Amino acid sequence: MTATDITRVLIVEDSALVRHGIRAALKSEAAGGSVEIIGEADTAGAALIKAPRLRPDVVLLDLRLPDDSGINVCRQLRQLLPDTCVLILTSSTDNALIYETVLAGAHGYLLKEIDPANLIKAIKDGHAGHPVFSGTITTSILNTIRDQHARPDISSGVDLLSPQEMRVLAAIAEGHSNKEIADRMGLSANTVKHYISNLFQKLGVERRAQATALYLTQRPAKQH
Repeated sequence: MTATDITRVLIVEDSALVRHGIRAALKSEAAGGSVEIIGEADTAGAALIKAPRLRPDVVLLDLRLPDDSGINVCRQLRQLLPDTCVLILTSSTDNALIYETVLAGAHGYLLKEIDPANLIKAIKDGHAGHPVFSGTITTSILNTIRDQHARPDISSGVDLLSPQEMRVLAAIAEGHSNKEIADRMGLSANTVKHYISNLFQKLGVERRAQATALYLTQRPAKQH
């Protein structure tokens, strides 16, 4: 295994007991040495100091920190480290919080009840650029977005997409990488990148997770 095969993780969690559990999970046999914990932070302030210095591939971020909200930290991390994947790891299933994390740029939302094998898979998938949401969380996101009746921009953005852009968006929602989309659709990698840039602009989003949430919200309506 080379250094490029190892996903470097920063844990941001105020509970020492929970940090211990995460360390144990990421150092388990299931990880196979593919995940390396490069640092820990127990406050928002510490996270925003350590993350730019350590430049992790993935940040596991709790929503409730003693000095600030995880949503604010996520938003700042996305500005400081645009190539770093931010995965929320929390016990909260509040729909509004889940939706706000998507808007803040989080790549995924995981519950602390997740088992070690699935946590490791989520970290690797997030590092690879795939949105990471459990089925339950995806449903929560959809229900919250559907409740935003004063948000005409959501549907109008999707309606502006060309058929080819919709196919690319569907592939993104299924978790495919740019290369996989290119191979699947018989396109060049640069063409796929161009389609993604266009559809992100039309949808008013910056991250694959945000685009996925909007696609999943609109897809049922368009199937009727």
